[in-house]
Amino acid sequence: MAHDGQDIAMAQPILLSGLSALTGAAVPAAETLLEQARAAVRAMVVEGDRISGAAMDAAQGATHGLAWLATYVESLRQMQAWAKRLEEKGELGEVEQLILQIAFGEYLAQIDGGIPMNQSEIARPADLGLDEAALAAFRTPEVQTLIARGNTQAARLRLVALMQERPAEITVGRTGLDDELEMIREQFRRFSVDRVEPHAHEWHLKDELIPMEIIEELAEMGVFGLTIPEEYGGLGLSKASMVVVSEELSRGYIGVGSLGTRSEIAAELILCGGTQAQKEKWLPRLASGETLPTAVFTEPNTGSDLGALRTRARRDENGDWKVTGNKTWITHAARTHVMTLLARTVPDTTDHRGLSMFLAEKEPGTDEAPFPTPGMTGGEIEVLGYRGMKEYELAFDDFHVKAENLLGGEEGKGFKQLMETFESARIQTAARAIGVAQSALDVAMRYAQDRKQFGKPLIAFPRVASKLAMMAVEIMVARQLTYFSAWEKDHGHRCDLEAGMAKLLGARVAWSVADNGLQIHGGNGFALEYTISRILCDARILNIFEGAAEIQAQVVARRLLG
Repeated sequence: MAHDGQDIAMAQPILLSGLSALTGAAVPAAETLLEQARAAVRAMVVEGDRISGAAMDAAQGATHGLAWLATYVESLRQMQAWAKRLEEKGELGEVEQLILQIAFGEYLAQIDGGIPMNQSEIARPADLGLDEAALAAFRTPEVQTLIARGNTQAARLRLVALMQERPAEITVGRTGLDDELEMIREQFRRFSVDRVEPHAHEWHLKDELIPMEIIEELAEMGVFGLTIPEEYGGLGLSKASMVVVSEELSRGYIGVGSLGTRSEIAAELILCGGTQAQKEKWLPRLASGETLPTAVFTEPNTGSDLGALRTRARRDENGDWKVTGNKTWITHAARTHVMTLLARTVPDTTDHRGLSMFLAEKEPGTDEAPFPTPGMTGGEIEVLGYRGMKEYELAFDDFHVKAENLLGGEEGKGFKQLMETFESARIQTAARAIGVAQSALDVAMRYAQDRKQFGKPLIAFPRVASKLAMMAVEIMVARQLTYFSAWEKDHGHRCDLEAGMAKLLGARVAWSVADNGLQIHGGNGFALEYTISRILCDARILNIFEGAAEIQAQVVARRLLG
């Protein structure tokens, strides 16, 4: 096999003949290097026979680098699995093979030389305790061939030439999903094109709430009950379908793609932790869109440290609850009907064990009176992007919550209940990131074809074309990793690791693609009138919410090392 790979490399700059065998042979080398890195990093953070939290914090460069290395290795596994599925169906065409070889060439080269965790932080092999002997073993003939011949300018330019021949394709390259999921994609792509894209930029520039008629249409299409079981009024579809819907709606506008997130999180909380009565009451309302929820977790001084929440709930003389405290970064808070509200109910506790979750009912607000319910006030936080639902700070002063609305009817379970939603939330966020990235590629591709400079279109310049090629490739990598995490969830497997990786990579890809898309626009990209300016602002939040990139890397690393 090594000789075959070397022959291919010598014969042509674009690797097509025998490509999947070549990439398949490179995966074990990457897996072996990951295991060596895991052992080396574990040695840095183990004290006795346990992982030390203090040592983890002190070695964040290594531990977070390990998380990124593991994400890259899993990405290569999933790209190989994608290629094999297509190959078996006779659908591994030239576009898909180019995406595969470029992805392997680039990611293997970064594993060997340094993985960018962001624009200025590079996780290099030496940081992970990998010596030259480990790297020499990693550099098998197949790996060397792919590094040298995978991501070439010839391959990138050929991919972009093929992309120009297929402007109407839903995605660049076959996704590998089944026909039912592709039908769902087409349905929501049409909705985005017809009902969202023509208005999204105006909504953003005017900082307007997404019109209720759009929300009502999404409700009719089943978006809010997509994964809620049929017995509770939902469609009972898979997490994979949720990914496809979120991806295509976010491709139109991340605000629209994120509307379903609130219902997804609320429904998951109730399904996992609610009483039977709570399921019967709330799930049909969420599924129909009759009840719009919002998640009320974060506080001004805690950020990702949810265990340090200070908002308190105490019982009154009737056995109901009174909530007092402050919350921030609450999305779509004004016109929703119920809050999944996390508060401390066990006095004298200072960690997650004293937290409880409530289904706190409120009256939807208006523009004139956004928070009419007694006991709560709020103010809007003006933001760069991710508009359409608006962000708020909330203050509670003896806010009333019915006794029956303590989730699960048990105190002290709130943090555990919330943790059970993290897999779905992060898969959904990764899907939104893919949609945002795809929208950036869409508008950058059109601009590069239409804009003329020095007598020819921008896309004729190799560096512009190379940017577009890498956008398409990395979108497919993030897409396959996200689909895999959804598949794991649908099959009942623990997938916090895979979901965390998908969110980690997807968010970085969305920002990179949007940034390069704006670069292709040049000065026009910096003008508010151009759509790419909005997409860049929208992409930036993805590295922060649902777990900032640093927190996400920490979570992934802890799982890898634990």
